Amino acid sequence: MRYGFVVPYADACAFAEVAALGERHGWDAVFTWESLYGEHAWVTLAAAATATSAIRLGTLLTPASRHRPWDLASMVSSVDRLSGGRVVMTVGLGALHPGWTRFERDEGRAERARKLDESLAVYRGLLSGAPLTYDGVHYPVGPEGEGAPPLPPPPTQRPHPPVWVVGAYLPGRRRQPSMERAARWQGVLPTVAVPDAQPGSPHLTLESVAEALAVVRDLREEAGLPWEGYDVVIEGDSTGEFVRSAGTPAQWATIGATWWIESWWSVEPGPAGLAEIRRRVEAGPPTD
Repeated sequence: MRYGFVVPYADACAFAEVAALGERHGWDAVFTWESLYGEHAWVTLAAAATATSAIRLGTLLTPASRHRPWDLASMVSSVDRLSGGRVVMTVGLGALHPGWTRFERDEGRAERARKLDESLAVYRGLLSGAPLTYDGVHYPVGPEGEGAPPLPPPPTQRPHPPVWVVGAYLPGRRRQPSMERAARWQGVLPTVAVPDAQPGSPHLTLESVAEALAVVRDLREEAGLPWEGYDVVIEGDSTGEFVRSAGTPAQWATIGATWWIESWWSVEPGPAGLAEIRRRVEAGPPTD
């Protein structure tokens, strides 16, 4: 099991300082998140790359459907080169909120899913280094043509920095686009949909995620993709109710989780909240 943490609210300088603190205290990764208007996630990670040497740097998460994929590939590969190959990107449809719909209309989940798949296909194609044309509905890519500027150098991680995908699992259904998408990439951040569950009941349980992982594993096997090296990412809070209701990091490891990400979203923004994040980071990963 490897351990990371999310810094919910910090500017690029503060994030870089907390990333360096995490590196000194034994954490394996630090994550930021993407907003439509606010601190730029990839600038923030670039700042952290220059302040650290070993800790992995990532997003939790990137709503890739709202990016032009060539812009996304440029940002991710630039930070990957700057960090010496320490970038990971988590993608999903994104949770709509007023900070999103203030700037962009809600296109609906189905449309965002189609754009997400196209965005990732172009991302992979551009960073593979091979010539790319892509007949996309939303993001077509034509031939390079004469006079085009030289291509940027490839990212440090080949064929591209790894992509973790949110996999929303609905128990009892074998074929689910979200799970099939997650199976095609390098890791899954599982969520479980339980339509008839009582309010307040835990959806993410050891049993439900083990069932979801069995589906992902079968899908990868069908596609001829290895299970070894595939990441299973659990997002939780070891300081709160989550570990009492859903399981400790050690328990999650027994069903195949490879990453535990501390998500301290309840910490308030501002100096006091950032001080609390520093305190938790200094305490080190929850390895007991």
